[in-house]
Amino acid sequence: MTGAPAYGLVCLTVGPEVRFRTVTLSRYRMLSPAEREAKLLDLYSDNIARLRGAAAYCAARGIRLYRMSSSLFPMLDLAGDDTGEAVLSSLAGPLREAGEAFRTAGIRVLMHPEQFIVLNSERPEVRASSLAALTTHARVMDGLGLERSTWNLLLLHGGKGGRAAELQALIPDLPESVRPRLGLENDERAYGPQDLLPVCEATGTPLVFDAHHHVVRERLPDQEDPSVRLWVLAARNTWTPPEWQVVHLSNGIDGPQDRRHSHLITQLPSAYADVPWIEVEAKGKEDAVSALMQAHMPAGI
Repeated sequence: MTGAPAYGLVCLTVGPEVRFRTVTLSRYRMLSPAEREAKLLDLYSDNIARLRGAAAYCAARGIRLYRMSSSLFPMLDLAGDDTGEAVLSSLAGPLREAGEAFRTAGIRVLMHPEQFIVLNSERPEVRASSLAALTTHARVMDGLGLERSTWNLLLLHGGKGGRAAELQALIPDLPESVRPRLGLENDERAYGPQDLLPVCEATGTPLVFDAHHHVVRERLPDQEDPSVRLWVLAARNTWTPPEWQVVHLSNGIDGPQDRRHSHLITQLPSAYADVPWIEVEAKGKEDAVSALMQAHMPAGI
């Protein structure tokens, strides 16, 4: 693996170029059935157009990795209300065209749903709602025409702490729209990479390593700790092919132990030197990605 990595833009821009609309649940519930349909049709149509705009934005700047927002279609998985599904189905053509815009530009698209998805919860109702939400996200990826593979990753954290065995047991039975796309990421509290690696190895699920989370959880001095490189390599072995490996990159605002993400990336761990795909989790969004890309640009260009 040689050459400059692909640095990924996460969801939005700091500037106005990539933005999406939403509606709150309380506002939505005030609407009549007809008004709900009209509202979602307007909102979904606009967000699909904005998603195509995100593809154009990334393509124009040479950004080859994009994390799609998991909140593009609010109310899509609202229990007892199929308005969102009906509306999105009516927009099948534009949705697929948006996905094609990314594929034509050679941009890899990933999704990282919110942390309320806890597949291995002790509570049956949470497990059921989590699976429903995850299946809905996969339905959106299918609608975009994205691959059912980890090229178009659907990423989760480990969920409920101390329940790695339960997580491992349920992964093989996930729906076919979810299972081939699934990846797992270490976090700052419940699951370090050492907890998730056996799950990933047993289920054929790739591990997305986050050095910042690792440093915070283990209270390490910084991201140059030797263990960071060891986990980059261990995680790479869970990817098929290894060239698809994705890692997350962020810095703390007030030092390595600060969970808050800094505006720009000031410390790029040397352990990431040969990682091909790096999602940049910085408050500065496109500014942080641009600075990293400029750092890798040959002199004189």
